[in-house]
Amino acid sequence: MRIGFLAGVLFMTATACGGNQNQTSTIQTTVSEETAADWQLTKYVLADGSSTVFPIAEAMAQKFMKANPVIGVTVGISSSGVGFKKFCIGDTDISNASRPIKKSEMALCEANKIEYVEIPVAFDAIAVSVNRDNDWTTCLTPQQLDKIWEPAAEGEVVNWQQIDEEYPDVRLGLYGAEIDSGTYDYFTDATTGEEGKSRSDYTASPDDIVTIQGIESEYGSLGFLTLSSYEKNKDALKLIAIENESGECTEPSAETIANGTYNPLARPLFLYINKESLEKRPAVKAFVEYLLNAEHKPIISEAGYLPLPDNLLPKVRARLDYRITGSMFADGSSVGVNLAEKLQPKPSSSPDSNGN
Repeated sequence: MRIGFLAGVLFMTATACGGNQNQTSTIQTTVSEETAADWQLTKYVLADGSSTVFPIAEAMAQKFMKANPVIGVTVGISSSGVGFKKFCIGDTDISNASRPIKKSEMALCEANKIEYVEIPVAFDAIAVSVNRDNDWTTCLTPQQLDKIWEPAAEGEVVNWQQIDEEYPDVRLGLYGAEIDSGTYDYFTDATTGEEGKSRSDYTASPDDIVTIQGIESEYGSLGFLTLSSYEKNKDALKLIAIENESGECTEPSAETIANGTYNPLARPLFLYINKESLEKRPAVKAFVEYLLNAEHKPIISEAGYLPLPDNLLPKVRARLDYRITGSMFADGSSVGVNLAEKLQPKPSSSPDSNGN
């Protein structure tokens, strides 16, 4: 299936989730004649999945292909859920995800004999925003977010005064990510206590731009979106601080994400790599190693995300080098976790010369 997908020409296709949903970009590179024959067997990498992780993967792919012009990296964009469906039937080498793999997805991978190595690649956060003319709130608690977004709130919590009696009598309009999105999964897990558990009477979109436009146009609006999308459009929105477990109202930033004070809405972002591709396809291994190279942290920062700290990179690299398969998140949730504790220590044995 993958050979047919690449037949004839190297290309990189992306349906942009941060902009026009039908927008397609194509990046083309030259393959030398001597490598053309074995191109479809070894010289390509196929990735798909999260729209949140896409900017990182796309930027890395472009830089990597410039440095390695005989290797092609195709990065598709869908959602964490759709990406796992493709990955777990063997259609892709790498699945980009903004939340851990679910048990149902683990089962699909197992049914198709797909083993995978799970690695965090960066940190992100979910930003809660309101209309810029909102002058009554600067901070919300997780309990208030639960009250707003829980399933029982559907058709019932429709006014700001229902959130706090000191708030004005203003209609509440809600915006956010669609239900297939890893951002939606993480947000509901962190606010209502159960992934995928929320009211459905809100304007849901796979495109953060729709969320931004909705918040900007409606006086009583409130929505959630990725921090990177907020940062690119912060002049149009008002950012709301979230009360953390210490009772402090904290806004998302590189500092508060790194030190753990922006909780519970800070999150790790992941790559899932097909173990067989990693072992048998040098191009896949080379691309992932490029992405984990500390020298390439600025690429992640330029894409609007927080690179992994130096103390975590060796542990992440160990998962890759020792082909540690399976997920660190048995319950499927990464809310409030300490990655340094979750990452397994390096095994006592050493990988052989092939990295196996």
